Amino acid sequence: MSAVVTAAPLAEHPSYAALRELFAKRIVVLDGAMGSMVQTYQLSEADFRGERFKDFPHDLKGNNDLLCITKPSVIEEIHAAYFAAGADIVETNSFSATTIGMADYHLEEIVTELNHAAVACARRAARAAERATPGRKCFVAGAIGPLNRTLSMSPDVNRPDYRAVTWAQVVTAYTQQIEALIDAGADTLLVETIFDTLNSKAALFAIDEVFERRGVRLPVMVSVTITDASGRTLSGQTTEAFYNSIRHARPFSVGINCALGGRAMRPYIEELSRIAECHVTCYPNAGLPNAFGGYDETPADMAAVLREFADAGLVNLVGGCCGSTPPHIAAIAKAVQGLKPRALPNIPPALRLSGLEPLTA
Repeated sequence: MSAVVTAAPLAEHPSYAALRELFAKRIVVLDGAMGSMVQTYQLSEADFRGERFKDFPHDLKGNNDLLCITKPSVIEEIHAAYFAAGADIVETNSFSATTIGMADYHLEEIVTELNHAAVACARRAARAAERATPGRKCFVAGAIGPLNRTLSMSPDVNRPDYRAVTWAQVVTAYTQQIEALIDAGADTLLVETIFDTLNSKAALFAIDEVFERRGVRLPVMVSVTITDASGRTLSGQTTEAFYNSIRHARPFSVGINCALGGRAMRPYIEELSRIAECHVTCYPNAGLPNAFGGYDETPADMAAVLREFADAGLVNLVGGCCGSTPPHIAAIAKAVQGLKPRALPNIPPALRLSGLEPLTA
């Protein structure tokens, strides 16, 4: 009779213990939008290019991730402003830093360097904030965006079977980014703004493979986008079905960001709070976009909504997405100060499946 061989459990990255301690103490504060802040600098094409890409044959304006290399002082200044506002965690400026994302700018070859630079900008700001307040701990989350191609849906309405990308291509692209973020020193990985669950599953698959190869696990944070009042992701899943789809990855936290303002998120945050064994996060837009593409919710508006969530015991982490700025984060941090974080529930074992809808048996 052959012996059963089981894999040894992976070691935990030191950031696990530090983040567990922080989340146990209080409601944690995430930063706000990067893009909204970059826009305030009114950067030109020449700013995006810098000296290194001065003669690059393709337009680069709008490639915010590239600023980690060509204008690192701007990105570091934005991170510093969020730490000064009270953020405990800032996200790296690496939302599109994959070969798939950078293909639009013909910059696939610098993806690893981009992610290294993104972590470096955030880490410098974190160290400066820690020096300014001895005893303070500031964390860097490696931001992993959703890609501009989707595995679940065809971009061609006349060819519903067609996909612009394959599972293997998505896994390969995410693997390169994940390796670079970890090598550069990210404390946690944040798979965020998920609109296609299959894309996120490819990212989580790549993360697990990287962890297995390295023999160490970092905290993984996951954040989905509910696109409208239907309460579903763009690929059609309800909140509970989405959670059932990704809970096998044992996320440190799961939550909702982007697309909606905070008030519209409440029923979906309540649902996650009820079903998630892990921490629950919420970082909404500063309201819905107005006719000019701007966001109208003031810092006081956002702070009031997220305080309601905190008062109701729904959240463990709050922050801001599109349209939010350091004043928004400062108001949010003040609003949740002293409030108890959501207690992790004891969820009874059950068979939990998902398609577009959840099934619990």
